[in-house]
Parts: sequence; C-alpha cells; structure tokens
Amino acid sequence: MGDISKIIRAAAGKKRFCSAVILAAGSGRRFDDSRAKQFLEIRGESVLIRSVRVFQESELFQEIVVVTRAADREGVQKILRDAGMTKVTRVIAGGDTRQESAKRGFDAVNPVCTFVAIHDAARCLLTDDMVDAVMESAFVTGAAACAQRAVDTLKRTNGAGDITETIDRENCWQVQTPQVFLADMYRAAAYLAEKDHVLATDDCALCERLGFSVRLVDCGRTNMKITYPEDIVIAEAILDSRAKKPEDKA
Repeated sequence: MGDISKIIRAAAGKKRFCSAVILAAGSGRRFDDSRAKQFLEIRGESVLIRSVRVFQESELFQEIVVVTRAADREGVQKILRDAGMTKVTRVIAGGDTRQESAKRGFDAVNPVCTFVAIHDAARCLLTDDMVDAVMESAFVTGAAACAQRAVDTLKRTNGAGDITETIDRENCWQVQTPQVFLADMYRAAAYLAEKDHVLATDDCALCERLGFSVRLVDCGRTNMKITYPEDIVIAEAILDSRAKKPEDKA
C-alpha cells in the first residue's frame, strides 16, 4: 500500500494541477474574543485573507477551496470576493473534526487535481518561499510538510505529569502546514481512515499509517499558528521584522 514510486510514476504523465484546501472552520475557543480567530486582523488584514493570499499569488496553484463553519459560509464568500481572491472556487462547510473538514475540502477540489496542499488558516505568516520549498519537495517525493526542528528538551510523562522518559530531540520535529500530497495518495489515506474510523491530528499521520513516507521541510519558527491572544503580538512583531529594509536590520 505504501509504494510511493508507483503513485509518482502514475502522476508523472499527468499535467500538474495543484489545489490548496484552507481550513478555516475553527471555533477559536482558546481566544477571549467573540469572533473566530480566522477573522481577527493582524496589521489591518484578517488571518483568513493573509493565509489565502499566499496561495492566490503563487504560480504553483490553480485553485483554492476554503472550508469554514456553516454559519460563516456566505460571509466568508463575500470577504474573499471583496479581497480579490479569484482562485477560490468553492467555500464549503466543515465537519465536526479537522480531519472531516480536510476530507470535505479535498472532495471539493477539481477532479484533475494532481497535488493537494492542506493548510490551516491560523498559520497566516506562511511565506512564498516556504510554499515553494514544500511544494518542490512534494513534487520529488510525493508528500512533504512544513515543519521546524525541536529546540527544547522533550519529556514523555505518565499522563499525571511525572516524567517517564527524556526523548532525544536530534530527530524530532514540530509539524506545521501546509502538508502537501499527491492527490491519489491523500485520497486513499483519507478514505481508508474514514472507513477504519481512524482519527488523526494531522494529514501526515493518515498517510503514514499506510506506509507512505512524508518529507519534512524546515520552515523555521515564524510559520506559527495563531492559537492564543498573545500570539497576535508575536505575529505583529514577525511581520514588522520582515517589513524592515535590509539596511535597517544591520
């Protein structure tokens, strides 16, 4: 099941068509705010638009599907239209879990899709360079994901908070998004997970369970996920740093 070479060879003869699925169906329960975090603004632009814009402006992508809460669907369509996000072909309602939302998004992409990138809208500091790097890796290996190397000492506990093991961080990574897959690979992984009632916290895990290898691409620590209120302050600082002229950084 995990023979990636066969899937890569099958895709080699097809014209490359890349779809991005943006997951923006979160409730934002960790925020002390009445709005979902995807609608919060950072330096005058919403988290959602910041995430979608990277794929809108990338020459590698032909379409974008946005997954949001059912109650927000019409509003999101208007927000995206007003922002000029012309590559967005569908805005659909998500499911009860992230995994279900991702599958619904994938089901809505163009049938000719050869590669799909699954991205959390909350990672709105994604850059063109990060997208290019992870896509180039996926084109070669069949599956790749943005990530950062673990820099802290890692501990495993017994569930009550007592340390049971110190984990060697040398080969440990924190996985981010986008996570990119050959469409046929992701289709098999997502549908078999649904059939087997398997739940996973990210899309890589669905492919891993079938024996497929996923290449991690180091995108550093700035591809952060907006999760807590204080993350807005950190995100603003990152954007300010990026905006500085080279001579200002000297």
